[in-house]
Amino acid sequence: MFVPAVFGIDSQALDTAVKLLVLVLVVMWLATVYYTFADARRRIADPLLVGCATVAALFPFIGTIVYMIVRPPEYLEDQRERELEIQAAEARLHEHDVHYCPHCGYQVEKAFLRCPSCLRKLKDPCQVCARPLDPEWRICPYCEADIPGKTPPRRRRRRPAEETAAAEAKPS
Repeated sequence: MFVPAVFGIDSQALDTAVKLLVLVLVVMWLATVYYTFADARRRIADPLLVGCATVAALFPFIGTIVYMIVRPPEYLEDQRERELEIQAAEARLHEHDVHYCPHCGYQVEKAFLRCPSCLRKLKDPCQVCARPLDPEWRICPYCEADIPGKTPPRRRRRRPAEETAAAEAKPS
């Protein structure tokens, strides 16, 4: 029985070899599409971008090569783990009262008024006791002095004797 050659090759052995080669290339192409999809799911959080990477991989071999060039360098799981490690390290530093200058990142003590590295002002001193004041504070917690411009004016509270005198003076 004679089967016509698909690729115009008259030799049956050579025609079979070419068909097997094409089959292997198609299987490899499908494997690269699946690899791109699986790898993109592990590296990219946005499902739309995962879909775009998979569609790009449908262009035989070229799409997967382009994806491998532009893909994120680390897995999402590794990113989350690194962020957790950073948060844990920051928590340990806060436990030991280690502070850093917000401008240059130099390690400073809590009582510093200026950063010794970049010389920027970190805190203002109290005008009465000269201890460092946090910018959020409205009074000095050490000497109870008012901070000009931060402390709201206090309302004077009436004394009980003043209240009774005011009540008696009121006409009914």
